[in-house]
Amino acid sequence: MLDVIGIGNLNYDIIMLVDRFPEFHEKISAKKAVFGLGGAAGNTITWLAHMGLKTGFIGAVGNDEVGRAHIEYFKKIGVDTGGIKVVDVPSGIAVVIIHGEDKRIVKYLGANEKRELDFDYMKQARHIHLSSNPERIIKEAVEFASENGIGVSVDIGEAPLPAGIEEKIDYLLMNEDEYRRKFGSLDPSLSTAKNLIITLNGGGALVRDSKGRVREVRGLSAEVVDSTGAGDSFAAGVIFGVLNGWSLEDSAKLGMLLAYLTVQKVGARSAVVPLERIVEKSRELNLNLPFDGNP
Repeated sequence: MLDVIGIGNLNYDIIMLVDRFPEFHEKISAKKAVFGLGGAAGNTITWLAHMGLKTGFIGAVGNDEVGRAHIEYFKKIGVDTGGIKVVDVPSGIAVVIIHGEDKRIVKYLGANEKRELDFDYMKQARHIHLSSNPERIIKEAVEFASENGIGVSVDIGEAPLPAGIEEKIDYLLMNEDEYRRKFGSLDPSLSTAKNLIITLNGGGALVRDSKGRVREVRGLSAEVVDSTGAGDSFAAGVIFGVLNGWSLEDSAKLGMLLAYLTVQKVGARSAVVPLERIVEKSRELNLNLPFDGNP
């Protein structure tokens, strides 16, 4: 059995920090560059594996060096790779150019478009997490999880919410801008998901649990070096918390902590640390999180 199976993209990230964005037909030099494995659901699963959960993944990579690197990395950190297809299409790539708090991203989906759900594999999971998926994958995965008593979280991003699916989602994660675009305001009662987590601009989060209770979680102040992967880290904190029986508010606090660590490093996975270090940091910041049942 697996605690969590992630479903989503697996990319190779090329991240460059610049003093300014180039003009038309202009070449400039980056002041710093970081290269590494990425993809939203893959980043979330990476955190959860380092935190001691039994994890797996459904996705697709190319029969190339990048694809082999993804599989080797996951095996190294203990992620089951039985749901990853290897296809004859180049692996996905994401190029990120960052200037201050502004960033520009170009993605090539490549092999990611070839991923398919493996329902026998999904039956092994206590929880399924989806991020950066097409509407069809979201619909089929949520319906399967609902029918089989498997918890499901969806970081919906810019994808549409398929009709009749929202109320079957156990944990719907969105940022403030995404929520306003989809629902017209920040009113958490407008979503029919069982539990709702909205990350707020400038830090913090608004959470509404299955009993309708709404809480605002305060953000942590950090100098943002690179926000790439912060939402994925946040999702990992929420998932870890709820799988350990924490309240939604405490789970979101843990998400805030992981996002806080992430934005201070360049690269989506540069800040990943084991659970012991996360517990230490939470105590340094007086977050009063119930690790081992004790704040």
